[in-house]
Amino acid sequence: MRVLRRVLLLLLVVAVAGAVFVYREQRPLIATGTGYAVHNSCALTFLAGRDDTDADLPPNPLVPYLTGYVNKAGKSSTAAALWLFEKQKAWYRPGYGCTVAPERPQAPEPATVVNSDANPYGTQSTPEPFGGVVDAIGRAFGDDRTTEEREALGTRAVVVIRDGELIGERYAEGFDAQTRQLGWSMAKSATNLVVGRYVHDRGLSVEESGLRPEWTDERADITVDQLMRMTSGLSWDETYALGTPITQMLYSEPDMAAYAAGRPLAYQPGTHQQYSSGSTNILCGWLTSLADVPDADFPRRTLFAPLGLSSAVWEPDAAGRPVCSSYLWASPRDWAALGQFALQDGVWNDERLLPEGWMTQSTTVTGPAETEDPGYAAGWWSNRLPDGSLVNPDLPEDTYWASGHDGQRLYVVPSAGLVVVRLGFSPEVEPADLGADELVRDLAALPTDDGG
Repeated sequence: MRVLRRVLLLLLVVAVAGAVFVYREQRPLIATGTGYAVHNSCALTFLAGRDDTDADLPPNPLVPYLTGYVNKAGKSSTAAALWLFEKQKAWYRPGYGCTVAPERPQAPEPATVVNSDANPYGTQSTPEPFGGVVDAIGRAFGDDRTTEEREALGTRAVVVIRDGELIGERYAEGFDAQTRQLGWSMAKSATNLVVGRYVHDRGLSVEESGLRPEWTDERADITVDQLMRMTSGLSWDETYALGTPITQMLYSEPDMAAYAAGRPLAYQPGTHQQYSSGSTNILCGWLTSLADVPDADFPRRTLFAPLGLSSAVWEPDAAGRPVCSSYLWASPRDWAALGQFALQDGVWNDERLLPEGWMTQSTTVTGPAETEDPGYAAGWWSNRLPDGSLVNPDLPEDTYWASGHDGQRLYVVPSAGLVVVRLGFSPEVEPADLGADELVRDLAALPTDDGG
């Protein structure tokens, strides 16, 4: 019996040691999972007004082990693995959304009031449906697919503007024209518009360098344009996996811009294009340093208020700076208004807010020859490549778009006077199977008298 007890004790020690080893090895992955879950539950509850927060968790083996709760009275959310491991909290503040941090971040009340009167699409009545537009939107919602395929497709909103007029929209059950939805990396395209506002109002140049005081080496040569085009040369890995820079930045770093700026150079600035959310957050840190309002409030002053985007919320990190790479929420119509603003080259309500030609400059792919993302321009994706070939020959040549995680898209087709928004939750659908490109193709091909 004594021998048996010793054997059992030894097995217990081995099991505990093994569990500790596994936990230590997987800790970054667990922290990513709890960080994603806690931000998701907080934002969906307090920003989107939804109570089905688990519906936006991606398929992942860790999901069944995530536990947590929302404190509506305390405006916070908590998540952990099995109630114990890598517990994290997210805090909601009006005007700023949710921030993952151990303690509630302090921030002044938003200094800028956003009035929807400046946005002609915010309160417009739903347009009367008609033939070709209805059919195209129906296909984007998977009306021609099986029930299983339609559920996997996960389309939640489609908004169509043609020649400045709202001509079609549709929403999934539980969503409407006012439901805020997260654009993920479509925020990068909105960041380009903020930079354009700074260039227009302050006379700044996209060739400015020396953007961080700690960059005393070759990184001092990195320009604003290179950050927008993701040719800074800073070492990065955008893979959402164990211990990669993107997951470390989003779920473990209080100051995201500082973390990304601390990465070493892997290439000489301007010689290699590599997709990097870190670059956009460095850019946002620079914008914040120039702002004349509280850090997290400058997008409201610079972009949301002039356009009347009353639903828009750009969530900050724990250092108080907007997470410009990923955390912009807005209603589908407000996303469409951003696209219309781009289509009009920055003219809104007869006032020029961006430098003339800004969108042509921002949607022109300029290289370099070494690129990991053909078609990526200055925060926007372009259909036209430097050699004249097209990313998607089925789309009009001058099409450009904003693209976000899980199937978020905002298309602009100047030659057709067309803006199309597609929002949804499509983590298991390949981009080519979203039907979003086909939606734009079909709408652009409609005769003018069928499209308003």
